[in-house]
Amino acid sequence: MARYTGPKVRISRKFNEPVMGESKVLAKKNYAPGQHGKTKKRKLSEYAMQLAEKQKAKYIYGVLERQFANTFVKASRKKGVTGEVLLQMLEARLDNTIYRLGVAPTRRAARQLVVHKHITVNGAVVGIPSFQLRPGDKVAVREKSKSLETIANSVSINTAKKYNWLEWDTKELEGKIINLPPREEIPENINEQLIVELYSK
Repeated sequence: MARYTGPKVRISRKFNEPVMGESKVLAKKNYAPGQHGKTKKRKLSEYAMQLAEKQKAKYIYGVLERQFANTFVKASRKKGVTGEVLLQMLEARLDNTIYRLGVAPTRRAARQLVVHKHITVNGAVVGIPSFQLRPGDKVAVREKSKSLETIANSVSINTAKKYNWLEWDTKELEGKIINLPPREEIPENINEQLIVELYSK
């Protein structure tokens, strides 16, 4: 499956929550897309619920099927609760961290900044959105990219919640990973236990 580039609102309506960003359409059309969207839904099977939760997590973090499966395998080999470790690994992706720091308004925009090599990690340019950050890593906007209008706008209007696991210096446009986020500090509405159950079959 290639990366999803279709209508974002359609995905949000599918899960009845702002999976790919806030939208006014979701308030007006709080039912699934398609001609049968308004009809009464059948009760989902256990497998369908687990699959839907995995799909939702994939769309939220912009991860492909194989990438997601590989991340789960790595998470299952680490110490700790597998579901929580999985979410921590997704949160520690470079593109997600750039989004959390407020350098980009969306994860898609953050991904583009990374791919276009506007971001450095510990002083070195990194162009891989899935790059796994570790506690102590410093993430910054490349010196010659600091004047980019998109970055300046995002940082200036950023009123997002500050996260305890991240440090951010607005003047230097530099952030630091203090630690991996505990589950209660990950705001995404994901039932990670359903994903663990799905892959444990």
